[in-house]
Amino acid sequence: MSTLKLDEFLPYRLSIASNAVSDAVATAYRTLFGLRIPEWRLVTVLAEGGAMSQQALCGRTRMDKVTVSRAAIALAERGLIVRASNPGDQRSHLLTLSPEGRALYKQVAPKALELERRVFAGFTAEERAQLRSMLDRIEESVKQLEAGA
Repeated sequence: MSTLKLDEFLPYRLSIASNAVSDAVATAYRTLFGLRIPEWRLVTVLAEGGAMSQQALCGRTRMDKVTVSRAAIALAERGLIVRASNPGDQRSHLLTLSPEGRALYKQVAPKALELERRVFAGFTAEERAQLRSMLDRIEESVKQLEAGA
């Protein structure tokens, strides 16, 4: 029987690496823009994808309903997002970025790209492409596990 060694357990290492990057991002965005990670994710997803329901945002960000709801409330209170009726589902609303939210995104996006550049500065372009490919494969594998395949 194999012995579990946490420092060699890939799901643990992936989580630790993800948390380290998220912590660095969180510090930068909180300091520069007053945004927490869930808020930053919603701003970015809405900037890239347009109007979405909170349920769609949960699926896209892999965040739970409570986290998405709290982030949406905080962004709405700051005037960064707008809620509108969802013609496809009267029980939900569509969230979109306000003009102020779009302006904030235009400030955040370059900082995000700079942070990515700094985190991965020691990687070649080929290594970054391989990592993206491996992450895609991990996400697909998890989807299959969740579907019971």
